[in-house]
Amino acid sequence: MSEIPGALRLILPATSANLGSGFDSAGLAMGLTLTVEARVNGAAGATELSIAATGRDAERCSRTRNNLIFETYRAVLSGAGREVLPLDVRLHNEIPLGMGCGSSAAALLAGVMLANHFGRLGWTLQQSMEEACRREGHPDNVAACALGYMTVSASIGAGVAAVTCGQGIDWKLVLALPAASLATERARALLPRAYSRADAVYNIQRTALLVGAFAERRGDLLAVAMQDRIHQPYRSQVCPLLPLLLPLAGSDGILGVALSGAGPGVLLVVDSEASIVGVGERIRGAVEDPELEVLETRVAGGAIRQAL
Repeated sequence: MSEIPGALRLILPATSANLGSGFDSAGLAMGLTLTVEARVNGAAGATELSIAATGRDAERCSRTRNNLIFETYRAVLSGAGREVLPLDVRLHNEIPLGMGCGSSAAALLAGVMLANHFGRLGWTLQQSMEEACRREGHPDNVAACALGYMTVSASIGAGVAAVTCGQGIDWKLVLALPAASLATERARALLPRAYSRADAVYNIQRTALLVGAFAERRGDLLAVAMQDRIHQPYRSQVCPLLPLLLPLAGSDGILGVALSGAGPGVLLVVDSEASIVGVGERIRGAVEDPELEVLETRVAGGAIRQAL
């Protein structure tokens, strides 16, 4: 009998995709994480999965039924013809769920990386990222979760090409989160099937500018670079925070504003010298919602894998 693989810790960042103009192609890793510690449960008669969860939405994260991390783990191993070993998992979650902050991408990548480790698949991070991207359906969140910082990516057949920039950027990030969550499928269903050439060119120009702004740390370009005509105008009807906060872009240290992923949360990129307290006051003044959560974070690195 082969030796049982040792315990593993994964630390995976939240991500904000699209960043306005970069629809399905740009993502930003944030300093809010999902930490997963897993080991094989060798007890006789052990269930397939046991979870102890702490942190944000701990009750939801502790559910074993329809658990995206474990379902992905099981599906990858079954597809590879490997034994699905029972796992004892401890989670600590900081990522807002259903807010456009990449919680599903982190869970998918976690499941693939657990399968890679406990199934001894021998995959590189690139291969694990590509497997998770195929399951997500688009690469932006997963690529940023895997590689960190500001990542732009493209699907190429079954593969993914991705490149990261923006390491060392000290801009602050602020998330404005409403009380109610939003399913990505609902937000995507609002988008039209076709766009005008003018709208396509508008976004191509701004996406190119977005990459340059992060690569060269040009915060002064973000107010324009994060403008969008592809998805935000259509999603505003179910993401009412967005039209209230977009006018703040380019003023008083707020460099850029965009829907975070598919929403309903909104991401504000803030100058490193700006007062977060002042930014929070401006957000609350624009929204006037006592249930609104304003969360400060930062640009962060990608997935971390540690043996325990």
